[in-house]
Amino acid sequence: MAAGRYAPSPSGDLHLGNLRTALLAWVAARRSGRAFVLRVDDLDRVHPGAEERQLEDLATLGLDWDGPVLHQSDRVAAYDRVVDELTARGLTYECFCTRREILEAPTAPHHPPGSYPGTCRDLTDDERARRRAERPAAVRLRAEVDTWTVDDVAHGRFTGAVDDLVLRRGDGVPAYNLTVVVDDDVQGVDQVVRGDDLLPSTPRQAYLATVLGLRLPTWWHVPLVLGPTGARLAKRDGAVTSRELVAHGLDPVRLIAASLGSSASTAAELLDDLDLSAIPRDPWVFSPPGHAGR
Repeated sequence: MAAGRYAPSPSGDLHLGNLRTALLAWVAARRSGRAFVLRVDDLDRVHPGAEERQLEDLATLGLDWDGPVLHQSDRVAAYDRVVDELTARGLTYECFCTRREILEAPTAPHHPPGSYPGTCRDLTDDERARRRAERPAAVRLRAEVDTWTVDDVAHGRFTGAVDDLVLRRGDGVPAYNLTVVVDDDVQGVDQVVRGDDLLPSTPRQAYLATVLGLRLPTWWHVPLVLGPTGARLAKRDGAVTSRELVAHGLDPVRLIAASLGSSASTAAELLDDLDLSAIPRDPWVFSPPGHAGR
């Protein structure tokens, strides 16, 4: 089953930018005859009640989805099996670096700040034993490339840095770059529509998928919604969630449709008339109600 997907983290209510991306992902999937699936990234940052409100907001927006919602917290054993497989192939190693140590370490000239410089890649057995006594180890992929190129619907060919990405954190939690690759394959996802802030991480995920022998999806990274200051839209900007907008007499679907050049008033109408090839390529700058005077 070919599918598109939306995969929120239940850390709080979805804001207008999240809803816009979800609506675009749904339209792109339904327009192409794909299924549309949901999964919840609940391995970290879970706020009580957030998932229920998110799913309610998506349904209120007019979105429907196929099959049950997949929860990543139910799939830890599957992620561990993938890490074990890569370890058996000699493609992982233990890493004991803290985030601060990584940020302060020099990186390759073509890699962005914070890229892992390979500090623990070639530790001796004695060095690893000593470091294990100090702190738990994360597990990293032993990457065999420095860069990888992907094709994106909006951005064309994009080449980005690939470092020895974390597969499992020191606290035992599977890392995002692993889970997203494994779960897209399990759910049959071959179309990924998401915010363009995630484009830089896509080459890493594509490389990992290739190492695992998995099919690569088609990526479409869409522009973000920015607040009135030009920064990414956030709750501090005013009324940005679906419920807040409705309370101010605004219809989230109409707002999103207008930002995409459509006069649709429902998700179904947007599915019928939206020209996906003509959506704006620049971020949408939105001034939420309640922002004035801040």
